[in-house]
Amino acid sequence: MDNELKRSNRRQRINIERDKLKIEVVDMRDLKISIIGAGSAIFSLRLVGDLCRTKDLSNSLVSLMDIDSERLDAVYALATRYARLLGSGLRFEKTADLRKSIEGADFVINTALVGGHAEQAKMRAIGEKHGYYRGIDAQEFNMVSDYFTLTNTGQFNYFLKIAHTIEELVPNAYFLLASNPVFEGTNLISRASGVKVVGFCHGHEGVKDIFKVLDMNEKDVDWQVAGFNHNIWLTRFRYRGADGYKFLDSWIERESENWKPEDPFDVQLSPGVIDMYRFYGKIPIGDAARNGSWKYNYNDEVKKKWYGEPWGGADSSEGWAWYQKRLARSTAKTEEMARDENYDLLKEFPPEKMSGEQHIPFIDAIVNNNGVRLVLNIRNSGPEGDLIIPSFPKEVIIEVPVWVDSSGIKPEKIDPAIPKRIVNMYLTPRWMRMEWAIEAYLSRDISILKEFLYRDPRTKSEEQVEGVIRDIALSNPAFKEHYSL
Repeated sequence: MDNELKRSNRRQRINIERDKLKIEVVDMRDLKISIIGAGSAIFSLRLVGDLCRTKDLSNSLVSLMDIDSERLDAVYALATRYARLLGSGLRFEKTADLRKSIEGADFVINTALVGGHAEQAKMRAIGEKHGYYRGIDAQEFNMVSDYFTLTNTGQFNYFLKIAHTIEELVPNAYFLLASNPVFEGTNLISRASGVKVVGFCHGHEGVKDIFKVLDMNEKDVDWQVAGFNHNIWLTRFRYRGADGYKFLDSWIERESENWKPEDPFDVQLSPGVIDMYRFYGKIPIGDAARNGSWKYNYNDEVKKKWYGEPWGGADSSEGWAWYQKRLARSTAKTEEMARDENYDLLKEFPPEKMSGEQHIPFIDAIVNNNGVRLVLNIRNSGPEGDLIIPSFPKEVIIEVPVWVDSSGIKPEKIDPAIPKRIVNMYLTPRWMRMEWAIEAYLSRDISILKEFLYRDPRTKSEEQVEGVIRDIALSNPAFKEHYSL
């Protein structure tokens, strides 16, 4: 029996049992989940742990795929050991072959960053050499340091390689995109392929930082976020029936002057975010807190003013250096955990609670009808073909709260609507930048990227644009080949 027929039979069995109101354990041993870029050990082990904790998925086959054999071996060893410690029936395979990993998969999770942060650092350095602080990929409303949209040709190529492989081998599988840039990536994949792509990000968890500071029990808060990936806003905020923003206003008046960041990523209630709130009327959430205008991002000193001393947020020179050191420590810890058979994985990854990532709850909801509320990146089209956010076309990928179960993804009605100022002065410019980047990539027209830079306030001359494009092409083979430079 081939994989498609097995999956069809399994789903039919689930539907029959549901109709008869029977409660049975359905054998999920033929469910396959592919994790591309699995060498990211911490993230992969979070997913593995969530699978172990999810009873109806705990017999799945997990395919770990990465081209870095050493990191892949380490993750495979850790994953199998961790699953064994939790008494899970998970099965694992490891491979460097993309097709082998995707073949027979029901869900394909992509976490891969082509070239890694080293490639991004090289592109950033070239941009700064030509007068573009933080590189040409740092653009207004897109300041996150690993969210490359212009020089990321290799990443875009890989997105489509995965999508077309899914189309060929497992056309009914879900493509769960977790690697940046999720906004450009999901739009590119949905327009250049027919796969079921869904974007994942945990930036919306920033709402919990606000609830914690305001001493609110999350169960008493009625909230919605809406916008684009890394550009979402707290559009609905009700606490025990009252306007939650009044509590936030009171905190700002009494406590905000005492705010200090605990680390470079702790910016949810920074002066910059409060300033954005005062201008736009709603507060940006998660990575949107880092994605303001140039007002907050001219240079490192300006960043420190708005995002706090001593780093100036995660996207300053000092803040990103802090993050790189943390990544290096994480890699070293992974190697240590893999070498030491006695390393206490249960202490490192507590078995009693889910990781907070949305991927496994999504899969569980689709496969086992365990409905769940998530915040996902989906097309701007409701169940009846109506627009979820009326200001944007239906083909644009938006990030909104949804309900997921075996019948699919059902977006919530965004109520109240996103304020007009946010739509016109923040989201629309960000949408246009996505469209330019996608058009440049799909048309292979370098003049579009040049025009992008001519509109950049850091650009002082045509020669500056020509120079930075030339040097990027010399150092980035994928970029050079794609644009025939």
